[in-house]
Amino acid sequence: MNFPLYIAKRYLKSVSKNNAINIINRIASLGIITGAAALFIVLSVFSGLVDFSLSFSNTIDPDIKAVAATGKSFFISAKQQRELQNEKGIASFSKIIEERMLFVFDEKSEFTYIKGVDSLFTNVSTVRKSVVNGSWLEPNTNQAVIGYGLYEKLGVGLGEYNRQLEIYAPKPGKGIIENPEEAFRKTSVIPVGMYAISEELDSKYVFTDFELASELMGYKPGQVTALELKLKSAEDEVAVIQSLHKIFGNQLLIRNRAQLNDSLYKMLRTENLAIYLIFTLVIILILFAFAGAIIMMILDKKSNLKTLFYLGAEIRDLRKIFLLQGTLLCVKGGLIGIVIGSIVVVVQQYSKLVMITDTLAYPVVFSLTNIAIVMATIISLGFLASLIASGRVSKKLME
Repeated sequence: MNFPLYIAKRYLKSVSKNNAINIINRIASLGIITGAAALFIVLSVFSGLVDFSLSFSNTIDPDIKAVAATGKSFFISAKQQRELQNEKGIASFSKIIEERMLFVFDEKSEFTYIKGVDSLFTNVSTVRKSVVNGSWLEPNTNQAVIGYGLYEKLGVGLGEYNRQLEIYAPKPGKGIIENPEEAFRKTSVIPVGMYAISEELDSKYVFTDFELASELMGYKPGQVTALELKLKSAEDEVAVIQSLHKIFGNQLLIRNRAQLNDSLYKMLRTENLAIYLIFTLVIILILFAFAGAIIMMILDKKSNLKTLFYLGAEIRDLRKIFLLQGTLLCVKGGLIGIVIGSIVVVVQQYSKLVMITDTLAYPVVFSLTNIAIVMATIISLGFLASLIASGRVSKKLME
């Protein structure tokens, strides 16, 4: 066995005759365990909050969305649709018409987006599961599904055939408008369902039938504003994007779910980094005490070190003893902290001990990535602290 590693393991298990040093070592070990557990719990909680925050946008946003690279719309041919259907990585795709329009009900008005969807849209999006009142719209009808935000603003009733929601779409053209009625295309829809996701998204869309939206926009057959795709697995993303470029050329601008919510993802990554750095700073402060404990042990084992030195051990080997001892102590403390943190996280996941509201538990996610981050942080910082402390071993100390 490696000589410094053998001695380091012996020192790790041994108890000093000096009770004060034993107490200092226990405090340092407890600090490492506590720091590792706290960092793991905080990262798990933040991972849960990230998933919780993204769950709202994931309800609306597809895995991949393709829009026109230039202009507001593009054409998709029957041949291109067949090629999409034959693409192995695509589970389903939906043709979309999306445009900002004026919605009027009982002399109340609101600008928001109409989203004309075909019969395959529910295979791509899970928004149907967010309908809390009424039902999802039927294809080839003038039915609509509105958000709770629009429902509150306009006071729209569901299923009221005598009081329909009016939609106004501006006609494209140039010149002065002499008759306002000629400047808009108009249609009426019957809200049959209401969805509730989040405060921001509940006022964003009014879902209607694709053909109704196409007629309202004055589009030609095959003309759409977007294609939304659901992947069979996340690993298919790169291959599917390459296939889309091959099928449509440079006609489309293709974004994945992260790119659709770029600002949200950036904000969450920044917050995650900030939290990690704050708790890493706490661990660094703990490891200052840990380095002090190693120095105290070096002084306590001074007579043993002299014996080893006179027997032929080199200074670098003596330093390596305490470097390895400190690193092993950090590994042991980190593993114990991970176990404690994992128990807390798993208990919260299944028992929901800490609640945000009466019905919503504090979200946490048990992640192997977080375990790797915590262990890498503890071991690397512990190694650095041990390296600094082991430098106290010198020829001068042996004199």
